[in-house]
Amino acid sequence: MSKTVKYLIYFLAFDAVVVVGYFGFKALKGGGGTAVAVDWVTIDESYAPKNAVEEFIKADAEVRGGLPVNIRNYGRDKKVLARFKGKQFAQPTENILSLFFKGLDDWMVVDIKYKNENERDVQRTILYVFADKRWTVGDAGSLLK
Repeated sequence: MSKTVKYLIYFLAFDAVVVVGYFGFKALKGGGGTAVAVDWVTIDESYAPKNAVEEFIKADAEVRGGLPVNIRNYGRDKKVLARFKGKQFAQPTENILSLFFKGLDDWMVVDIKYKNENERDVQRTILYVFADKRWTVGDAGSLLK
């Protein structure tokens, strides 16, 4: 074999090892989903909210007469944020959020499930952001599989 062919074979073998190592590392690390399974929580009249976002959800549902509401609060899980697809953002990162929301201090992803006026089940994923010293809805959408 000529030198060129030998170098080409070594180069292809090295590339194969790097590619297999990369995908092996990703498989061992875990490719998606949340680190901890999050359960649905029912918010009704007797529920004590754990944070300002849950207080807002409860107060809003009371005003609309929509209690009980079920939520799944993922908190500040970056893997969940990477699966979020809304009207404004598709799989955003913290850096992208800080570009759109000046003074971004915190963010949270929450699934909300409730019944509408026609008694149909509605499920939405809401991205809440804490910017300018208050919590607001940053975007609404769903989580990609």
